[in-house]
Formats: sequence, structure tokens, C-alpha cells
Amino acid sequence: RLRLHDGKLIKDRRYHLRTYPNCFVAKELTDWLIGHKEAPDRETGIRLMQKLMDHYIIHHVCDEHSDYKDAKLLYRFRKDDGTFPLSKDVKVFMRGQSLYEKLVSVEESILKVREENSVKYQRTFLGCEMIDWLVQEGEVENRKEAVELGRALLEHGIIQHVSNRHHFFDSDILYQFWINFRRRRRLTELLNENSSRTLSESPDSPFCLRKLNPDPGNTSFLSVQTNKEIKIVSAVRRSSITSLAGNSNPYFSTTPTLVFPPVAECNPKSVLKRPVTNEELLSPGAPYIKKTLTIVGDAVGWGFVVRGGRPCHIQAVDPGGPAAAAGMKVCQFVFSVNGMYVLHLDYQTISSLIMTGPRTLVMEVMEAVE
Repeated sequence: RLRLHDGKLIKDRRYHLRTYPNCFVAKELTDWLIGHKEAPDRETGIRLMQKLMDHYIIHHVCDEHSDYKDAKLLYRFRKDDGTFPLSKDVKVFMRGQSLYEKLVSVEESILKVREENSVKYQRTFLGCEMIDWLVQEGEVENRKEAVELGRALLEHGIIQHVSNRHHFFDSDILYQFWINFRRRRRLTELLNENSSRTLSESPDSPFCLRKLNPDPGNTSFLSVQTNKEIKIVSAVRRSSITSLAGNSNPYFSTTPTLVFPPVAECNPKSVLKRPVTNEELLSPGAPYIKKTLTIVGDAVGWGFVVRGGRPCHIQAVDPGGPAAAAGMKVCQFVFSVNGMYVLHLDYQTISSLIMTGPRTLVMEVMEAVE
């Protein structure tokens, strides 16, 4: 957006005796994307801009078109007309970016390269240092408010404890900015991300257990196979699984086959004996231990089901899958996914993180001490 303003592509434009402020012509922008090597061709440029429309970043000036057309139509960034939706997540992200820019631009910044346990970490700071700085700069009123801000930044994946073992505290624990806000990102990175809001909202959706080509003999878990209509085998009741048929799922090009054997009901009850809160998991002396699992996905997925929320738990594990081989068990609680603290997230969001991440999955789980 800022580059387009600098290049005068965004400006006041007159059309049919009416002036539209701060807008751009779609066709000119597609030309610009190709000319500045942000897109290799027009088709990719259109897909990129459609992605921005889907995320409520740009829109047609009169909201007459819900899709991006490579034509002489006027579009505008919502941030330029005050219609950008400032959700809590967006506000925390923007606050984190603002603090990062302020920290890296001052002399004697608290952000430094530090070493802990013979490992060097970039963009690090001590928790108490950050709180001192926030209060001193007037970013917060007091230390309690600073701790609350630090916790919000950590829960949104903007900062983290360097070895991801602690939440944010007013102490000499070492943290780092997980996001490098100054890294130049290419627009095409957007096409490699899947929006979590397009995931099915059905509580029956076990996204992480994907058996694309199941063996006939291995029917103890959900199997997913493309290019066929929904069918139920082994005389299993349909339950609410049919709700999935009407929802679009970004992971399948057509309606998937959902196959449930008798041992796996369509809407299984939680395997937990009782609900467990985050406070209970994290309280000092709690009867839980943390384990780190490295799961290398095979051609058909990772082989487990995650359910619940705040915290999420492992609902089922395929005994012949990669997760079981890595030591995953039912009833474990998901603490982090690929370095991101996730105790505060629901299972759809965690599933999205897993599905859109690398094939090698690093998870921290907490399990009850027997």
C-alpha cells in the first residue's frame, strides 16, 4: 500500500462526475505487480489481489464487485477509507509491529543478540527489561499493564520465550521477537497460506488425520479420499458428519470421502475424563510434564486428531501413523506448534497451523503424570 502511494498509483480519481479519493485502477495495479516482479503473470496478480479482498484489505470503491477484476475498475485499501476491521488480533499485531519498529530504531536498544545454553538468539530482551522500557516510554500506565501487554503479544505469536518454556513474566527470563517485522516479504507468500476462517466450523472435523489412500485393512481411524461422493461404510450411523458435505474445505479440490468404521463414531465424546483449564496446566507443582515431539509427516499426513480448545487435547492417534511413532498419546494437551504457543487457541486454528506448516511438525505437549 505504501509503495503504491509513493508510486502515485493510489490517488484521487474522477469517474462519472464523481471523485473517488485514494483509489487505484485494477488493470494498472496488475501491470505494476508484473513490472515490479511481485507477480510472474496476470493470473497470479489477480489471485494475489483476490487474497487481499478475501482478507478485507482492499475493496471495490462502491462495493459492487466482490471479486477482483483485471479491468478499469476502481479499488481502494480499506485502511485509506477507515473501513479496515480492527479486530483484537489485528490490534495486537499492529501494536507489536509499532513496538518493534520503535525498539529497533533507538540507540542502546534492549533488543540484542544473546546466548542461552550455548544457543544464540536474535532480537532478544529480558522480561523485566521490556517492562521497564514500556513504562519509561509511556506505552503503559504501570507494570501490571505491561505484563498484560507482554502476554497478549506472546499469545499472538509475536514474542516468545527463547526455548518456549514460559509465558511472559516480569523477571529476567529471556524472550525474543518471533516475528521480524522488517523482513521484506513477497506478495506471492500470501498464496502459500490458507485462511483459518475458511475451515469447516463443524465440531466433527478432525483436520489433522488425513488418510488420502487408506489401506483396506487399516480402518480404525478417519480416512479421507478425494474425487468421490460421501459414503458411509461398515453400517456406521451418519450422525452430524453430513454437515461437512455442504461446506467448502480448502484442503480438497472436490467433496471428500469420509469413511468411519464401527470403532470410530462420527461425533465421538471427548476422551478427557474432566475439563482442564490453562491455569490448572500452568500452575506451579501441577501434575503435568511437558514433552517435545518431532513428527515427520508421511504421504498421507501425521495421523492424529486434535479437539477442544483453550487448551486443545489429542482426541485420537493412529497406531500405525507418524504421531504414534513419535510418542503422541490421547489426552495430551497441545502446548505449542512449531514454536508457537497455542494453549489459548481452538482446534480449528491449531489444525490450520499444522496443515499449512512444514511436513516436519514440532509439537510440545503436556501429559498427566501417572
